[in-house]
Amino acid sequence: MAWSLKQWRRDRVLARNRLDDELWSEAVERFSFTRNLRIEELRRLREVVTLFLEDKAFSAAGGLALTDAMRLDVAIQACILILNLDLESYSSWTEIIVYPDEFVPGHTFTDEFGVVHHDRGPLAGEAWLQGPVVLSWADVERSGEDDGVNVVIHEFAHKLDMLNGDANGFPPLHKGMKREDWSLAFEAAYTDFCARVDADEYTEIDPYASESPGEFFAVLSEAFFEIPHAVSGSYPAVYDQLRQFYRQDPLARLGARAH
Repeated sequence: MAWSLKQWRRDRVLARNRLDDELWSEAVERFSFTRNLRIEELRRLREVVTLFLEDKAFSAAGGLALTDAMRLDVAIQACILILNLDLESYSSWTEIIVYPDEFVPGHTFTDEFGVVHHDRGPLAGEAWLQGPVVLSWADVERSGEDDGVNVVIHEFAHKLDMLNGDANGFPPLHKGMKREDWSLAFEAAYTDFCARVDADEYTEIDPYASESPGEFFAVLSEAFFEIPHAVSGSYPAVYDQLRQFYRQDPLARLGARAH
């Protein structure tokens, strides 16, 4: 009965909410990770995006005027992560706040030594544990350049990571995935990547990934969808874990499109 009620609500939302065809076509052409989707995947993504937009409340800050096209851009990028998962992965919170540009949160936090810090640096995005996702529209607009930098994917990867607590780079794994395999792949890759960044070595993957294991997971998720060759080439074991976690294979899509 519970499943039937859930399906009834889902069907009702889809029936009464139809995305504008022109806006949808323009949006999915903007990103390589949606241009490469099969017809069935695009149909499923459109359903997930429709449900997502019904479920989430968008708030504009700093004088920004939000349009349907802007909401759709954010939703598509957020939902590519859960295309083959479940919308309930994003169910413990409701709000997305969008600023015109980088914003200053002004958080106060205490580190492991008991020292109080005031974080007043400008941010492009932020994800709160059981709270909102906050985005800079200027940075959202820069997404889709296939450079492995995507603030929406980054923050929503943090949201998936937070499903079992703080964003520490170890999200809840699916049945059949092994914790040991995830740990071995990510710990080895993170150690290597930090050494490369410390040595000022060029890397196609955003150096911000060296900030912490949680940021490493979020940045590698950005790269997985936008520049999958960079992840597979540098850290094939991490690519395989992300392939299992997201239940998607962006490299395979690129190969299929090439043929």
